[in-house]
Amino acid sequence: MIPIRDENRSQTPPHITRMLIMVNVTVFLVLWLSDNLLLKSVPSLTSAVWNFGEIPALILRGQRLYTVFTSMFLHANLIHLGGNMLFLYVFGDNVEDAFGHGRYAVFYLLSGIAASVVHLVSVAYSADLRALYAPAIGASGAIAGVLGAYLVMYPTSRILTLVFIGWIYILPIPAIFFLGLWFVYQLLYGMLALGLEAVTGIAYWAHIGGFVAGIFFGLVWRGRRRVQVT
Repeated sequence: MIPIRDENRSQTPPHITRMLIMVNVTVFLVLWLSDNLLLKSVPSLTSAVWNFGEIPALILRGQRLYTVFTSMFLHANLIHLGGNMLFLYVFGDNVEDAFGHGRYAVFYLLSGIAASVVHLVSVAYSADLRALYAPAIGASGAIAGVLGAYLVMYPTSRILTLVFIGWIYILPIPAIFFLGLWFVYQLLYGMLALGLEAVTGIAYWAHIGGFVAGIFFGLVWRGRRRVQVT
């Protein structure tokens, strides 16, 4: 299932969501151009991944802690970038509208950190040493937080979705079903690939951690807004 857009219009311009998309796209394009045009003043994509990606073994030793943040803005290829930015574009504006611009920016980063912590824990207890030295990159952990917050804030909002069932259909699916299925998928594959992220290439537990963090922050903020209204 591929989301196209939701039917819930935000009341304020999603400045932070747009800025995050622009930063992620710009970083990828600059590194991609460096690879293809051999720009000497810019590191290659591969070099950037190893220098600014989150390598669990180093983080667990207290080294290169800054990569918890820098890794959120690196992507391996166009498909990786495009998928993440599509989900951020579809779901980010409403969550930003609910939190407010400043709080949304903090929430996004905190969700990314939570995703990194859960990924580190899953790798630390794995039997696959390769996962300890495989750099984790991508905005998907932080974006999973956005999805979790969206689920608790707009559960009945309908998501126009491309569905492949023998043919291509565009169906309006309630967020609680779309995001619920997405989370179950991550959880099942996370259990199957526990400790094998280096082999699968996907940090499922980062997605799970970010999503749960998003649900938590979404519930806290939703409850706070209700108190303020009353």
